[in-house]
Amino acid sequence: MDALAGLLEGPRARGAFMIRACFDPPWCVRVEDRAPLTIMLVVRGEAWVVPDAGERLFLRAGDLAIARGPDPYTCADDPGTPPQAVILPGGECTYPDGRSLKGRWDLDVRTWGDRLEGSTVLLIGTYMMRGEINGRLLDALPPLLSLTQDVWDCPLTALLTEEIVRDEPGQEVVLDRLLDLLMIAALRAWFSRPEGAAPAWYRALADPVVGRVLRFVQDDPAHPWTVATLAAKAGVSRAALARRFSELVGEPPMTYLTGWRLALAADRLRETDDTLEAIARHVGYGSAFALSSAFKRVYGVSPQEHRTRAA
Repeated sequence: MDALAGLLEGPRARGAFMIRACFDPPWCVRVEDRAPLTIMLVVRGEAWVVPDAGERLFLRAGDLAIARGPDPYTCADDPGTPPQAVILPGGECTYPDGRSLKGRWDLDVRTWGDRLEGSTVLLIGTYMMRGEINGRLLDALPPLLSLTQDVWDCPLTALLTEEIVRDEPGQEVVLDRLLDLLMIAALRAWFSRPEGAAPAWYRALADPVVGRVLRFVQDDPAHPWTVATLAAKAGVSRAALARRFSELVGEPPMTYLTGWRLALAADRLRETDDTLEAIARHVGYGSAFALSSAFKRVYGVSPQEHRTRAA
């Protein structure tokens, strides 16, 4: 498992909120859904994405934007256009005065807006959950980023445009996987750019020694790893690995391993009904008690509290 796979390995898109939005100017939608990650792809026309704080983005056809929640923002034909609709958690839509907008802007299958053949068309996909595994990657992203057509040609636009309006058996699963592919492609492109400021642990994957160690740890977290065994697998001395890993990743190997194991445990607590003992074995702890102690020390709550809150 590599860094980008880690983003989606936990809560991969499951019944993600995906729509085609069609508008004629003037239009403006305020987004307050607190979703952890939303991707917007402009198929036709132009759009502004304006956060409450920070720099606004101007998007043309072919451009893509990613918004990292939970902070609100607006999408509009112009930054000065007042909101006409508000998107709340759970996909609830209202007018700015709070009246329900349910069904009033529905145009077709997964199509929303004021005119089916509007001059502006956006494809929007939203991840509804934040998982602990992808927390490291999400935290490395700015609140708002864009990839313009002149630096990145989206390989999935035509397929998404075709699939998003289909209403066939299993279509939600198809769209979930397409959203995953689009997100991975976009993040690859973003982190390859200087302004992408990829996190240290992501860049370290390219190192011939530390990259191998990161993959050992991520692929088999339940193994009883030590710095010595990891160094032997990587073909370097224990001291050399400890020094190089800390320099490139920003923390010692065992600290990284602990964080990875607990992130896996947090996801399984939320996503499964497995017992704490089974989860402990899966992520490399000798007992439920050992996992519970480590979990509470890092997350500030017990595994059971974490599971209850997630539910």
